[in-house]
Amino acid sequence: MLAFQFVKGKKMWKSLGWCLFFTCILIPLVDADWNILKLSRNGLKISLKNYCESWRLNVELHNIRQFEVVPEECIEYIGKYMKSTQYKVDSQRTTEECLVYLSTSCNLKNDGRDAWIFDIDDTLLSTVPYYKNNQYGGNKLNVTSLEEWIRKGKAPALDHSLKLFNELKYRGIQIILVTSRREHLRSATIDNLLNVGYYGWTRIVFRDIANEFVSIKKYKCDVRKELMDEGYRIWGTLGDQRSSIDGSPSPRRAFKLPNPMYYVA
Repeated sequence: MLAFQFVKGKKMWKSLGWCLFFTCILIPLVDADWNILKLSRNGLKISLKNYCESWRLNVELHNIRQFEVVPEECIEYIGKYMKSTQYKVDSQRTTEECLVYLSTSCNLKNDGRDAWIFDIDDTLLSTVPYYKNNQYGGNKLNVTSLEEWIRKGKAPALDHSLKLFNELKYRGIQIILVTSRREHLRSATIDNLLNVGYYGWTRIVFRDIANEFVSIKKYKCDVRKELMDEGYRIWGTLGDQRSSIDGSPSPRRAFKLPNPMYYVA
């Protein structure tokens, strides 16, 4: 009888121990979830997916700026988005709207001065393979590491952008590439572009030493001014960052591709 009670008591304490263990594990998680998401805002219950989708959308709306990393709790969500059909559809819709605009609102002169500006990273070439190994923006950017990856020239083309690029070229528009990549990456970048099907651009501009410490926005505005001073009519520009498309002088129309992985000012 005593042995039975001893075994029973041992099992009870073991069960109690497991209960305490799971309580210690789960309570901090619930508490952390509450701290991160607050679970209910003004009576509206939200999920982690709601929170991360809202964060991504507000990055695109330019309400969230200057972030250095993707929030830890949204890394998985952003990774899934960048690999998803939705990302491809969102990007394709952007390039389709470029063509709608060209077909309905642009009075092309066909005199060699009709121009369109493209950014390169995550506009023509995808850096998603690089960011995949860096938690889709969850790790703070290491410029040296990124440039080492760029030098390999393995960035794939963004199919929707390649189609737009070729359509503009077919229409006789001068294609000008303006990138924040530094001058020493010129050879690797050009080889990469050619290898994935981009060719026939009019000019490609890299950031030189004189622009090393100038903001990307100012650098790209200065390039646009030079082009306009040369007589180019910049009907539009396509980029994945606001710094590529904002500022004065501005193109007649600017289009932005989605990119929640990083922010460039």
